[in-house]
Amino acid sequence: MIEFDPDLIRQLAGLLDETNLSEIEITDGEQRVRVARQLSGVATVMAPQVAHDGTRPAAAAPEAPERIGDPVTAPMVGTVYLAPEPGATPFVRAGDRVVEGQTVLIVEAMKVMNPIRAPRAGVVHDIMVTDGQPVEYGEVLLTLE
Repeated sequence: MIEFDPDLIRQLAGLLDETNLSEIEITDGEQRVRVARQLSGVATVMAPQVAHDGTRPAAAAPEAPERIGDPVTAPMVGTVYLAPEPGATPFVRAGDRVVEGQTVLIVEAMKVMNPIRAPRAGVVHDIMVTDGQPVEYGEVLLTLE
């Protein structure tokens, strides 16, 4: 079990508020602690992560050209999945009509599957990610018309 210091988490969350940053991460050996704000602006804490291969997360992709529709973004760093399990039908495809709250993707973070829900009703205009792709906090996953 990985131990972490709750006072450190509180200090990092306070630093987010003080500096108006969206996330902060510190590493000590193989232990990593990341504190990030959700899109709502509330600071959240992700449990410490141990990098088994010593690599750092990939850098954010450069800005894409202008998009049509409202973006649905990743609320956390993780791996995106388009279907509930390998080989299953995707949750949505471009052109599908969705209702508010409908699961459109899953982002796996630290072995937890987090459903990403449509923030409003609409039509899926474009899916900007591929199945199994690593995603960064705030990265556009799909757009809704």
